[in-house]
Amino acid sequence: MSNTNALSAKERIAALVDENSFVEIGAAVTKRSTDFNMQEKSVPADGVVTGYGLIQNTPVYIYSQDADALNGTVGEMHAKKIAHIYELAMKTGQPVIGLLDCAGMRLQESTDALAGFGAIYREKVKASGVIPQISAVFGNCGGGVAVLAAMSDFTFLEEKSGKLFVNSPNTLEENYTEKLDTASAAFQKTASNVDFVVEGEAELLAAIRELVSVLPENNNDAAFTEEAMDDLNRTVPDFAAEAADPARALEDLSDNQFFLELKAGYAKEMVTGFICLDGMTVGAVANRTAIFDENGKATEQFDARLTTAGCEKAAAFVKKCDAFQIPVLTLTNVEGYAATVEEEKTIASAAAKLTSTFAEADVAKVNLIVGNAYGSAYVSMNSKHIGADMVFALPEAKIGMMDAEVAAKVMYDGGSDADRKEAAAEFAKKSGTEAAAARGYVDSIIEPESARKQLLYAFEMLYSKSEFPIGKKHGTI
Repeated sequence: MSNTNALSAKERIAALVDENSFVEIGAAVTKRSTDFNMQEKSVPADGVVTGYGLIQNTPVYIYSQDADALNGTVGEMHAKKIAHIYELAMKTGQPVIGLLDCAGMRLQESTDALAGFGAIYREKVKASGVIPQISAVFGNCGGGVAVLAAMSDFTFLEEKSGKLFVNSPNTLEENYTEKLDTASAAFQKTASNVDFVVEGEAELLAAIRELVSVLPENNNDAAFTEEAMDDLNRTVPDFAAEAADPARALEDLSDNQFFLELKAGYAKEMVTGFICLDGMTVGAVANRTAIFDENGKATEQFDARLTTAGCEKAAAFVKKCDAFQIPVLTLTNVEGYAATVEEEKTIASAAAKLTSTFAEADVAKVNLIVGNAYGSAYVSMNSKHIGADMVFALPEAKIGMMDAEVAAKVMYDGGSDADRKEAAAEFAKKSGTEAAAARGYVDSIIEPESARKQLLYAFEMLYSKSEFPIGKKHGTI
C-alpha cells in the first residue's frame, strides 16, 4: 500500500499538470479475471489512472498507478490502458509520463499479466527515440516494472518512499535489507538506473515539469524554453576557476544559471545535463576533476581520465540528445584512461561506445577544451577528428599525445637530462593550442570569460545544420 502521507494516483496527476487540464481516459475499465476469487475484489480503473493534460502548455500523456487498488499491480487491462496511452502519444507525437507505485505483476492473472507486460515493453520500444518517455517512482517499483522504468529516457526516484529493484535486497546472495538496501534511493543514486533523486512528492513533480519545459515534444521538434532574458554577451569571469567542476561552470554559462544535471551521484568524474543558450536547450557532457562546495573549496577530486562508468553515462546521454535533435556541448579535460585491473576488463569497449556515439551523432556538436586533451581519450571526447563541428580551446589548454615531460622520458629513455629537457620543451610547443589551431584541429582560442557568448554564437550558427548519412540498418558498437 502507499505511504499514508503520499498523494493518490489522481492527486499526483493534478499536481503535475497545468490546473484543470487533465482529461481521464478509460476510467470505467476494470479487470476481467475471475480466477482466485478475483470477482470478489474491487479494482477501480484496474489500478491505473490514464489520460492526457498540459505541462506549461505542452500536451503530455500520463499514467499513474494506484497502490490502493490491489497494490497497483499490473494485470491484463491495467497493461492495455498503458499501451493505449502509448498508441495515442505516438500518433500525436507527445511525451509520455509514468507515475509508478506498484507491487509488480498481478499473480492472479498469470499469463495474461505476462502478456500485458510484453505489450507495454513493445510500445515503449516503438516509442524510443520518437517521443520523450519519463518515469517517476513514488513507491515500490520492482521486477519487470523496474525494467519498464529503465526503458524510459529519464527516471526519477522519490528519495524517502521510492524503491527501485529488479531483485529484492533480501534475495541477493549474502545480502539483506538491513545490511544494504539496494532498492533505496541512497543506493540507486550511485547506480546507473536513476537520473534524478528528489526528496518529496511535490518537489519531484515540480522537477518533472522543469524537465518537460526543456525537452522537445518529439524527435522532429526543436527544444526551446521561453524567450531568454539573459544577456547574450554576458561574460563569465569565474569560468577558468570553475572549469574543474563543470556543474559550476555549466551553470555559469547557461541562461539565468540554469543547469539540470542527470545522474549526479553516478560516475561523478563525468558530468551530463541540460543547459540553455539564448533559450535553446543544449545537452552538456564534461570531464570533472573536482567538486566544489559553495565556498569554492574542493570536497572531492578525480583523475582526468575516462572510466567505464563515465563513458557509458556520457554515451547514453549523447544518444538521447541525438535522437531528439538536441545539440551537444562538451567541456574536455582528459589525460587518458582509468588504469586498474577491473577497468581493463571493460574500458576499451566503453570508450569505443563513447567514440562511436559522438561520431554517429548528427546534431550540432561543439567542443571546448578547458584543460588537457591527451591521446586517444581526447579523440573520443567529441574531438574535431570524429566529427565535432566547432572546437574551441582556452589559452592554457594542452593538446597532444601526452604530457611533455612524460613524452620526453619515453623518447629519450636512457638519454641525458639535458636531452630530455630539450625534447620536453619542443614537445610542449607541439602540444599547445597554437599548434593544434595551425592545423585546423582547433577553430578558435578563446578567453575564459568570453566562453558563454562564443559558444552561444556557435550553436546559433549551427542551428540549421542538416546531415544525410549513407543509410544503414544500425552499427554494431
